[in-house]
Amino acid sequence: MTITWAILGVAIITGLLGGVHCAGMCGGIVSALASGPRTNGTAWLIHLCYNLGRIASYALAGAIAGSVGSLGLMLDGLLPVQIALYAAANLLLIGLGLYLAGIRGPIAHLERLGSRFWSLLKPFTRRFLPADSPGKALALGMLWGWLPCGLVYTMLFTALLSGSALSGATIMLAFGLGTLPNLLVAAALLHGPRGWLASRPARTLSGAVVLGFGVYGLAHAATLSQQIKVGFFCIG
Repeated sequence: MTITWAILGVAIITGLLGGVHCAGMCGGIVSALASGPRTNGTAWLIHLCYNLGRIASYALAGAIAGSVGSLGLMLDGLLPVQIALYAAANLLLIGLGLYLAGIRGPIAHLERLGSRFWSLLKPFTRRFLPADSPGKALALGMLWGWLPCGLVYTMLFTALLSGSALSGATIMLAFGLGTLPNLLVAAALLHGPRGWLASRPARTLSGAVVLGFGVYGLAHAATLSQQIKVGFFCIG
């Protein structure tokens, strides 16, 4: 694998801190899944299957991004390209931090770019509504995972830099698991936790932490060649 525990940690924390955004983007479908005459056990199974499908789509997208990155990003001869993309990834993290804090900026443009692809997939989601069985919830989650989301797109850029399909999938899997607690809490308490997460202090704190990751990474972009030589991207 070509990633570090630190990178996985950033992916998980970014997913966790992005709970404000996740609750907003997926809150409607979570509320729909929570309604209905099902027993609590069946309801939670449906929620878990929905999130399993969503996270599986993230991992697939990460594998695709990592495969693209494996075409040459880790070659010594392309070090300037690596540095430029590494810097761009951290600039996106800075933009994401501002986005989570309420300053939309360039991240909103990324979401608009993905809206065309989503317009092709969205009609298929109707086939699995109402999601009254684990199978339908799983399929719905796999489709919903492609919803245009600046948070996801930012992490996909990191997956691109990982240099392999497996590493890219692992980064996005870690990110997806980071988003899971917020959506499960939203499913349990519906609008209560979402109200707190949407508060100004919570949004500002989350955005500041993610922005900090980006600033730290950007400050170390010039030393990327040394980081690669000492195994910056390697686990174990």
